[in-house]
Amino acid sequence: MLQTFLPLFLMTFGICLFIVLMQFLWRYIDDMVGKGLGVPVLAEMFLYAALFLVPMALPLAILLASLMTFGNLGERLELLAMKSAGVSLIRIMKPLIITISFICVGAFYFQNNVMPVVQVKLYTLLYSMRQKSPELDIPEGTFYKDIPNFNVYVRQKDNATGLLKDMMIYDFSEGFNNARVILADSGRLKTSANKLFLILSLYNGESFENLKNQTTTAKSKAAIPYRRESFKTKDILIEFDANFNRTDELFMQNQSMGKKLNDLQTSIDSMTVRLDSIKNINSKAIYDNSYKKSLNTNPSQIANEKKEEKEEPVIIMNFDSLYQAQTPSSKASLLARARSSIESTKSEYYFKAATIGDEAYKLRRHITDWHKKFTLSFACLVFFFIGAPLGAIIRKGGLGVPVIISVILFIFYYIIDNIGFKMARDGIWQAWEGMWLSSAVLAPLGIFLTYKAVNDSVILNADTYLNALKNLIGKRSGRKIEKKEVIIFNPDYNGLIPRLEKLAANSNIYLAGHKHWLNYIKFWEQGGKDHAAEELATEMENIIEELSNSDQNLVLNKLMDYPIIGGYNQLNTKISGKTGLIIGFFFPIGIPVYLIATYQRKLLRHDVQTIQKTSQELTSIIKNYCKD
Repeated sequence: MLQTFLPLFLMTFGICLFIVLMQFLWRYIDDMVGKGLGVPVLAEMFLYAALFLVPMALPLAILLASLMTFGNLGERLELLAMKSAGVSLIRIMKPLIITISFICVGAFYFQNNVMPVVQVKLYTLLYSMRQKSPELDIPEGTFYKDIPNFNVYVRQKDNATGLLKDMMIYDFSEGFNNARVILADSGRLKTSANKLFLILSLYNGESFENLKNQTTTAKSKAAIPYRRESFKTKDILIEFDANFNRTDELFMQNQSMGKKLNDLQTSIDSMTVRLDSIKNINSKAIYDNSYKKSLNTNPSQIANEKKEEKEEPVIIMNFDSLYQAQTPSSKASLLARARSSIESTKSEYYFKAATIGDEAYKLRRHITDWHKKFTLSFACLVFFFIGAPLGAIIRKGGLGVPVIISVILFIFYYIIDNIGFKMARDGIWQAWEGMWLSSAVLAPLGIFLTYKAVNDSVILNADTYLNALKNLIGKRSGRKIEKKEVIIFNPDYNGLIPRLEKLAANSNIYLAGHKHWLNYIKFWEQGGKDHAAEELATEMENIIEELSNSDQNLVLNKLMDYPIIGGYNQLNTKISGKTGLIIGFFFPIGIPVYLIATYQRKLLRHDVQTIQKTSQELTSIIKNYCKD
């Protein structure tokens, strides 16, 4: 089993990792193109990306490899041979279960010890790549704006010599209102040796600039002097860092992605204490500034305090009367002060809410990353118990059906897992509910498929559903009766003739008494059963079984004209008349079942006609044989 599984697992893991790596490449292609990054930097980025995508490729590879392994065994009948020898499916799976258990342990170690380092280095490298300045490639006929504080226009350029022709340059280094304009017939652009500056060499041109800064105020309307300069050659030095500078990894290491299990637990505990203290302080401040505190204060206590302080009693005044007594200007001032106080309180509460929200978000991210250390290992185990029994049931190997089924299941898992993660991250669900949602959905499926595979169920056998569909539309396989080499008991032809005649007569009676349409109420009173058709089918099968011992080829060929009756109007035999009426009248499924049964009744009438005709022809053949 290991010799079969391990090569497939390594192959599928490589394929899955390559596919998800290409998806990662297309996602971040804009951060890499046009930056002039060296091969070592790109190789380092792809290495970290490959390690970062292992948790996504590993469950899919286990699912596909296990499905292909047991599908190949089932397709080559090796699985059937092992079961025939008395080896159960669980015992067959035992070596792979042990192997997958070791893989799950390794996945947990990888998720806890390797992934934090990989994520920190990968995201730091991606951030550094985003910050790197792009390679200079000035286009023709458009303004190039990627040089800081400069806009460069080139009408034409010579790619062979690197000469730029008919140049127009806007220098905004002194501000937008004090731009310097430079025109040149031609020029060249190159980078300094240390890649910290750009050297712009211009030939045969003019420059225009103000001699003093312009102001945006309208105090002075005097003309602003400017300077016009003509030059044959002119060099401009522009600050432009073209080196690749790595960002410090310390910032990423303090995030949840860069912490191990113990560090996450420590951070969760400290952040929980911090968040609770912030909530207590904010709630106390809100309570102190609210009317609830004054309402809950004991009036006798207030009176005693005022007696001790020997203060004059407070005269309660009506606010509306005080407000109406003010002048219009005083009213406006009071309203402005009240509005300012409300806006200040509102801003303060918004700030406190934002602070609590940020702290709660960081705490949720730490908790989700804590659970993520375990979900990968459990997902690998679940996918094995889905793929192995599924391969044993469908018995299809290769890269055809297994790939389709694996991709569908993995997409379903990925969608459910992302939904749960976002629900947990946004605080809609508890963290453990969201992070274990996909496992809770797929684990019952793995248990169900394992149970069905151990009991040799045909629930996922395509032939089962194909035959059911054929029975539904009336297209069934014909009978196949072959001449027996050894016949122990010859048929009693004289005794079979009356039985054939009776079968033909009963078929005629059935056709006369059972029309195409059946009353809806009567159909459900009978529970969908047709006892007359069952009796005809039973008698027909008995006659066929006895006549199959005949040595006459003409009789055997005629027996193959008998139809196979089964599946017509056959509902659950436990359905009584009352139950049938309840289903027919109170459940929406009643009418569709009745319509399907009506269609099948038409097919059944056709088969009964065939039984009648075949019985008559077979009676004539037997009579002629008996005369001879």
